[in-house]
Amino acid sequence: MVKGTKAIWEANQLDEPASYVDAHIHLDKYTVEERDRLLEEAFREGVATVVAVSMDLASSKINAELARRYPGSVHPAYGFHPEQEPPSAQERERLLTWIRERHTAGEAFAIGEVGLPYYMRTEREAAGKTFDETAHLELLESFVRLAAELDCPIVLHAVYEDADKAYELLRRYNVSSAHFHWFKGSMQTVERLIEAGYFISLTPDVVYEPEIIALAKRYPLELMMTETDGPWPHEGPFAGQSTKPPMVKRVAAEIARLKGLPLAEAETALLRNAKRFYRI
Repeated sequence: MVKGTKAIWEANQLDEPASYVDAHIHLDKYTVEERDRLLEEAFREGVATVVAVSMDLASSKINAELARRYPGSVHPAYGFHPEQEPPSAQERERLLTWIRERHTAGEAFAIGEVGLPYYMRTEREAAGKTFDETAHLELLESFVRLAAELDCPIVLHAVYEDADKAYELLRRYNVSSAHFHWFKGSMQTVERLIEAGYFISLTPDVVYEPEIIALAKRYPLELMMTETDGPWPHEGPFAGQSTKPPMVKRVAAEIARLKGLPLAEAETALLRNAKRFYRI
């Protein structure tokens, strides 16, 4: 931790509650030095909590340590990112066992990032290659089943037609606390998610991406959160900028504008949504 970060974090615990949550960020994808500066800046600029999602077991362990160092300000999510080759059966069981141990120890966390490999699949199919997603579906089902078993929120990477596949698994296991991060999909799928009470989160591309702007207008505010998906870079007015949690302030402002609401009202609702969903 860089000098001053701990002091700033502790001081923030005594101030008025901060106003924003970055509900999806890959902290482990930043260097250690970048990570500490990023968190220091976020806490100083009004971010209450970041939800640190995981790529695999090693990533989960990094996020567990960050959550220990920043209780209440870094909330971890443990899982296996779908846009990579699935783990072996042994690796999967090690991760699931490790997550269950965290639950037994009384840790608060979510399951994620998990889902289906839409981009990997479509890229290979566009290149004329076949793609068997059976192992990915089985992996996702194991995490959905785990979320039901542990009564944990689940964070999903599932867009377009993959969202419907994830939806069916969630319904099969009666999982009610589901967050489709950076969601994209048909209006029919949007309506299914709304009816189920599932959450989505919007990134800075709500400022410039027509598809996401339309989604923001349609989706109920009470089922919405803000995120950056950092360090993933954004375009439009954010082109060339490093992705950092305070960018969610601009996301909240754009949601308020699109919904025709006072900024303070939208900020309050988005903060409340994230805290309620993630139980923080």
